Amino acid sequence: MKRRDLLALIGSIAGSSAMYHAMTSLGFASESTYKGPLRLAGDPKGASVLILGAGLAGMAAALELRKAGYKVQILEFNSRAGGRNWTIRGGDSFTELGGFRQKCEFEQGLYINPGPWRIPYHHRALLDYCRRLNVTLEPFIQLNHNAYLHATRAFDGKPQRIRSIKADFQGQVSELLAKVTQQGKLDEAVTKEDQDILLQSLRAWGALDRDYKYNANLGSAEFRGYARDPGGGLTGDPLPSDPIGLSEILRSRLWRYLQAFARYNFQTTMFQPVGGMDMIGKAFAREVGSLIRTNAKVTQIQQNDSGVTVSYVDATSPSTVQQATADWCICTIPLSILSQLPVDVSAPMKSAIDALPYAGSVKVGLQFKRRFWEEDEAIYGGISYTDLPIRQIAYPNHDFNRAGRGVLLGAYLFEGANSYEFTAMTPAERVASAVEFGAMIHPQYKAEFETGVAVAWHRVPFTLGCSGEWSDAGRAQHYRNLCQIDGRIVLAGEHASNLPAWQEGAILSALDAIARLHERVVKT
Repeated sequence: MKRRDLLALIGSIAGSSAMYHAMTSLGFASESTYKGPLRLAGDPKGASVLILGAGLAGMAAALELRKAGYKVQILEFNSRAGGRNWTIRGGDSFTELGGFRQKCEFEQGLYINPGPWRIPYHHRALLDYCRRLNVTLEPFIQLNHNAYLHATRAFDGKPQRIRSIKADFQGQVSELLAKVTQQGKLDEAVTKEDQDILLQSLRAWGALDRDYKYNANLGSAEFRGYARDPGGGLTGDPLPSDPIGLSEILRSRLWRYLQAFARYNFQTTMFQPVGGMDMIGKAFAREVGSLIRTNAKVTQIQQNDSGVTVSYVDATSPSTVQQATADWCICTIPLSILSQLPVDVSAPMKSAIDALPYAGSVKVGLQFKRRFWEEDEAIYGGISYTDLPIRQIAYPNHDFNRAGRGVLLGAYLFEGANSYEFTAMTPAERVASAVEFGAMIHPQYKAEFETGVAVAWHRVPFTLGCSGEWSDAGRAQHYRNLCQIDGRIVLAGEHASNLPAWQEGAILSALDAIARLHERVVKT
């Protein structure tokens, strides 16, 4: 059997998680390329570097370059550092393209992360910087078996617990495979000894009975949940729950959401900073904040054989053009914006900058009078998935089991027609739509909702989109040209990585760029 065929078989039977581990053992996949703190050996001879953008890529580059002896300055468009590493709290306000201004009315201590909101365990560079910068982390619950899967046209529109769909789908597929094994259909592919072991594993993995059937009993209830949970005293006898038929699960298509928990970037353990994702950006800013000039809107980037000159204006009063110069430039400006600026780079790099589209994304944060998802439905953290336009409802992973208000991520749309539909709405319309659709999963929405905010990333002035959306063909044609040092300019950011939309990709691209830049500097 060819490796490709083996991986396809593993993926179809056991899921993408098992396939990834098989790929790792065969040398086809690996974890982060991060090998520890960057060591830039050699004398930079007083060289200066101008960094455009104070997101995580720009600030990581500044931290490392300053430590190596470079003169560093950062120009940042916003009035704050962090870029897409952003948290919105009560009292914050922002204005998107079109002039729509929102002021967040969340209760003190509550927040929403409109950009990145989780950190996989294998994002080693980001985790290392969190450790070095004393950013306290807590678990991010990606998989909560008690959260919901919802399909509008299945089960009379009633949401189903993840654990039930997962157990029933897994159990009935196991039963089918057990029948095939017992009928000798695997004789040519699997030895008799392996067939016996396979049957044992299917019984355990699929919660099958002694006859290799998946049905209502206390064994399957341990996985899918009980009709009556075990209790105490004379009324403590548990009752098994009735499985959903395989045909019904297949037609509902809820099984497609199960891959979200098995994919490598979403496997546990995941993390989030205590108090909001921007705790990371703030920690970087404490280290390099003195190097940052905020409200600096870049208007032109020029270079010659001796250095780089960047023209910019004060974003709050843009009447006067100012200039900053340096020997070298690291540009982390999103390509959605950089493509609109006059930039002195080679034709191949300019083509690469112009070629990359940006994904559409919308997040809606909703505040409710009480944490009904915990009080009424015992959902503590995690994500519910739906085929409604809102796509996801994510529950807070902090302050569990406390009385009072709470904030849900009431919608997370990424790519696809719905993200552009919501982007075209006013913020108030996005919030209202999220409440209307969410009530089909949680009826408590209508009585408990108080206030909300909505961020559509194509309307965010400092990015004009969520993240770079490389196609295979586009990456093959342009990626290397994008990442090369072009004269005295090198680009960094999530768009210059193989981890687009992830903070790890932004940091790794910056570390790679400054390592190559430093090598060139010390050789000149």
